[in-house]
Amino acid sequence: MAAPMKTPGVYIVEKSAFPNSVVEVATAVPAFIGYTERADNKGKSLLNKPFKISSMAEFHNYFGYGANPVFAVRKAEEGEESDFTQRVGAGDDATLEEYVIEQKAGKYLLYNSMKLFFSNGGGPCYIVAVDTYGKEDQTIDAAKLSGGIEPLVKEQEPTMVVIPDVCGLNERADAIAVQQATLMHCGDKMKNRVAVLDVYDGYKDRRDPDGDPVENFRNELGTANLDFGMAYYPWVNTSIVQDNELDYRNFEADSVDLLKTIITTDLGLSDPAGQTDKEKEMQAQIDQLNKVKLEDWVTGDGDEAEELSEAPIKIRLLHSSLVENSYAFKVIMDESKNKLNLLPPAAAMAGIYTRVDNAIGVWKAPANVSVNAVVSPSVSISHDEQQDLNVTPQGKSINAIRSFIGEGTLVWGARTLDGNSLDWRYIQVRRTMIMLEESIKLAAKAYVFDNNEANTWIAMRSMIRNFLTGIWKRGGLAGTSPDDAFAVMVGLGETMTPEDILEGILRITVLVALIRPAEFIEITFQQQMQKS
Repeated sequence: MAAPMKTPGVYIVEKSAFPNSVVEVATAVPAFIGYTERADNKGKSLLNKPFKISSMAEFHNYFGYGANPVFAVRKAEEGEESDFTQRVGAGDDATLEEYVIEQKAGKYLLYNSMKLFFSNGGGPCYIVAVDTYGKEDQTIDAAKLSGGIEPLVKEQEPTMVVIPDVCGLNERADAIAVQQATLMHCGDKMKNRVAVLDVYDGYKDRRDPDGDPVENFRNELGTANLDFGMAYYPWVNTSIVQDNELDYRNFEADSVDLLKTIITTDLGLSDPAGQTDKEKEMQAQIDQLNKVKLEDWVTGDGDEAEELSEAPIKIRLLHSSLVENSYAFKVIMDESKNKLNLLPPAAAMAGIYTRVDNAIGVWKAPANVSVNAVVSPSVSISHDEQQDLNVTPQGKSINAIRSFIGEGTLVWGARTLDGNSLDWRYIQVRRTMIMLEESIKLAAKAYVFDNNEANTWIAMRSMIRNFLTGIWKRGGLAGTSPDDAFAVMVGLGETMTPEDILEGILRITVLVALIRPAEFIEITFQQQMQKS
């Protein structure tokens, strides 16, 4: 409106030539919830406070590193599956001793899952640290994980929620309760994000004596908000944890004597009297396994500073010597590393969503894509075995991760847990709709309290049409023309009644033709008659 003209002069009037625009919101910003080594920003606590990072370097700065894993070696009980077998004795008196390697402490999955996330194309994300590890006899608490969901209510940017530490809970019922709370947060409260879930005990085969992990997951998860969730099976064997991240100090003190016996047997050092100089040297190194803690290398007698500086070098040399000379010890260390590298796949999928969104768009199915830093799935799934995962009468589709000859490990499914719904069966349909809804919603806030009349309606229709036209040109909507891809309706007699206007309600109807994947490709062959 022009300024009041009461004094002779020249008055400038500026008019807006263009309507407001809709800005596309970010589509791949996961929020990870779990336990960390620490949670502080220069002395200010970050516990239960969503904090945005964009790299592992930033994670290290604010949340530290992974927990120190502690393993135990023991003889296998009758009927128990062993991790390592050793031949004891010679000739007819030889026997096979079976051993089990158990992880006793440090069963926190968030840190390694974050490394898996960034290895698969992950970018900006939020971390909610619910507690720090390192406390004696500490276990993962389901209530704390559920409590980490609530702070995300005040954050509008996250589009995914991932809780890897759910799989570290001692009880499946507790894990299901946390996952149900995640689905409720995503689908009932926020409606602008999805839950990427892991199958509890998903490293086990479906014919495992303890029960089918997929059926247990389906039976106990319930039916609420399934279109806002997706799950993947099985877990994956990764290469995240390297050889240099473990040594003999990762075994509890109670296992040291048995570990020494295994190595001594492997090297044939049972008779001290007949040992060569080389064997005596190895015997001396084995005897040092009693010093399983770094501080045991420090004598405290005068040269403490020098001893402390030399301790890491001595430890690595001793460990390297044991690995090089004892095949049994090397196998035990490899098995321990493999247990740490067995990870649930949700974090990798969050990274893949980010990678696919950045390369093509949120409307592309995050499937038929390789999983980086993964050696193999923990369970091999055949074509026939996947049928029940993908299509089931109950509708709870589970996406498979499969290994293909010459192609590696691929994601081979793109369905939500609401697999029987024609509206929300596919992941990219749900995620594309969330992107469209949030983008238009944020742009429409500029018109709140504007006059509910034709000029406002035209401006809003134009704004939304321009946005949807851009999405259609990029391949995000189906149709050969914009009119086939979408329609925007607003106005009196079209979407509103006179009563709506009196009550201050402006109604807009947007129809969009979303893209669905070619999940099943049928090629028909038929013989024809010879023509020449």
